[in-house]
Amino acid sequence: MSLLPAAPAASIRVMLCDDSATVRGIMTRLLDAEPDFKVVAAARDGAQAIATLQAMPPEQRPQLVLLDLEMPVMDGMTALPHLLKLRPAPTVIVASALTQRGAAAAMAALRAGAADYVPKPTAAGGGIADPAFRNELLAKLRGWARMRRTASATPAPAPRNTALHLARPPRAIGIGSSTGGPQALALLVRHLPRGMAVPLVVVQHMPAGFTTMLADHLNRLGGPPAAEARDGEPLLPGRLYVAPGDRHLLVEAQPGGLKAVLSDAPPENFCRPAVDPMLRTLSAATDGRVLAVMLTGMGQDGLLGCRAVAAAGGAVIAQDEASSVVWGMPGAVAKAGLAKWQGPPDALAGQIRQALGLEKGRAA
Repeated sequence: MSLLPAAPAASIRVMLCDDSATVRGIMTRLLDAEPDFKVVAAARDGAQAIATLQAMPPEQRPQLVLLDLEMPVMDGMTALPHLLKLRPAPTVIVASALTQRGAAAAMAALRAGAADYVPKPTAAGGGIADPAFRNELLAKLRGWARMRRTASATPAPAPRNTALHLARPPRAIGIGSSTGGPQALALLVRHLPRGMAVPLVVVQHMPAGFTTMLADHLNRLGGPPAAEARDGEPLLPGRLYVAPGDRHLLVEAQPGGLKAVLSDAPPENFCRPAVDPMLRTLSAATDGRVLAVMLTGMGQDGLLGCRAVAAAGGAVIAQDEASSVVWGMPGAVAKAGLAKWQGPPDALAGQIRQALGLEKGRAA
């Protein structure tokens, strides 16, 4: 058990739980170098993490716990429900190996109550020192800390249930997301019915292997059946297709409908899959009859694609800032004046139902 000096009141208090002393040391230095973070506790396994938190005064406990999933004595999945029973409960972000098994464990942790996940970088990819990993980790930690503060403040008024006025009903739904996206996608999908008249196409920035498990995760939620897209397959109404990691998902028209085309073209916006090529090709294949949905994420991938959708007569809606872990991608669309409506993911699902002429979706 390791308790560190008390954090200043304004700091984001973090606990690290990882069986590697090296990882704990590097992560402590990384976070403590940021003026708004303070690592207040560290543990080598889940049992030690639980005991450490129970021994701390509630007002000094960490707001965020970065929890490794694979540890001796007690692994992260076993510890997770015990951590979430604490009052106040910390926000738990799990760290998983960059493998399909690690991805499956990360998605299971999300279903069990973890707020988010980070894939642990490999040594070949630069390890924890990799700037991309550092930037994503810090963005997620800051985003979830901000959302904790927002949740404890006076609740914002619910968005008005105003319908979108679309000149033409959409022939497809295109969804883009990144940082914080898995939980936003899950909330959206839970509020969508089965049997919708159009396909849904999703690009989530994720490594290869993780997207397979994301599709399986979404498929378990009771909404539209979900699967990773396959090259050349028809995009059937009422089904949700997730772009595979490291492949762009493009859409082409074919007699009677649409089909998926997977591409190894260079990354766009430093991403593959990227949202922009999906929306561009989806708009072209449907003569602009697209409803584009932009969810939480860093950067501005999707902005150019949404411009193409709007220029062709389609519509764009976006996640609001209050519910976004990172309001980069939806914020770029909103600031450009392209978003006809903004709200949290469950309310965005209501807009999709209305756009498709479905007065009521599946019960929440």
